[in-house]
Amino acid sequence: MEETIDFDKVGAMAGKVMHDVAGAVSLMMAYLGDQAGVFAAMDGEGPITLDQLAAKTGMEPKYLREWLGSVSAAGYVDFDPVAETFYLPPEKALVFTREGQPACMQGFIQAVIAQYEMHEKAVDVFRSGKGRPWSDHSQCLFCGTDRFFRPGYAANLVSNWLPALDGVVERLEAGAKVADIGCGYGSSTVLMAKAFPRSTFVGIDFHEPSISAARKQAAEAGVTNVSFQVAKAQDFAGDGFDLACIFDALHDMGDPVGAAAHIRAALKPDGVFMVVEPMAGDTMAENMHPMGQIFYGFSCMGCVPASLAQEVGLGLGAQAGEKRLAAVLNEGGFARVRRATQTPTNMVLEARN
Repeated sequence: MEETIDFDKVGAMAGKVMHDVAGAVSLMMAYLGDQAGVFAAMDGEGPITLDQLAAKTGMEPKYLREWLGSVSAAGYVDFDPVAETFYLPPEKALVFTREGQPACMQGFIQAVIAQYEMHEKAVDVFRSGKGRPWSDHSQCLFCGTDRFFRPGYAANLVSNWLPALDGVVERLEAGAKVADIGCGYGSSTVLMAKAFPRSTFVGIDFHEPSISAARKQAAEAGVTNVSFQVAKAQDFAGDGFDLACIFDALHDMGDPVGAAAHIRAALKPDGVFMVVEPMAGDTMAENMHPMGQIFYGFSCMGCVPASLAQEVGLGLGAQAGEKRLAAVLNEGGFARVRRATQTPTNMVLEARN
């Protein structure tokens, strides 16, 4: 069958790819500016010349000239062609350099760079269908993942998500026992421990280096009502929990049904299981937007390979959707599952016996 090529469509697609290449380069430039402290040096400085910025940072002006050209063309920095000055307004500083702000995107960018860092491994795993343990990724991915999620948890966990669960805040204020499963660097665990000093918290993760980082973070925060253990969601120690939480990690597990069953057994009869997952519709068609594009991509490179490297290897993926997640929780023994609340990037499910 002879092909008919619509070259207008070819040009449109080539233009889209060029736009995406520009975006990929811009993320690398944003990462350089973050790691080298250039964004931080520009924050609050007002319009600044190349020579002034070079003097302030001590960096080579020839490199800074090219970097400024790229980030200015991307719109990340404002450029005045008459005065030949560069300016990082506060709105852009929130995105590129103000650590801990919900709008700061550097953790997300760092996680993307980490995937490119080990691209050969990613190709091998994708082609072969093998699993890839979480521990097999770049250390930069662990740092970037925590750095990205931490501001969102700080903005929503205590003020919005926990209050959306029936009666949970009252129990935490009185003194409850809480398990934070898949806690990673412990940011969510520490946030809750600081907010509810009468309660006790156990952070659990199967990745020992992350637990070491979590213990360090808890010590630096000065919280004493928290402990950590290296364990899987299917076999962690302890019972009698009032609340169990999993933040953005259930879909990464090889056996999320087994995890749910173990968590149910570890809860008190009236205990609550809070599951925070990436926002997604129940069908792929509902996820055809930029956020879905990002989540599917990260899922292909990190979430599904992590699941396939574990027992069962269910491979839910980061866009599983509420219906599929609820079915997993039901199969694990939770009779009642409801969406308690949501943000543009997350859904919060409440599961009870």
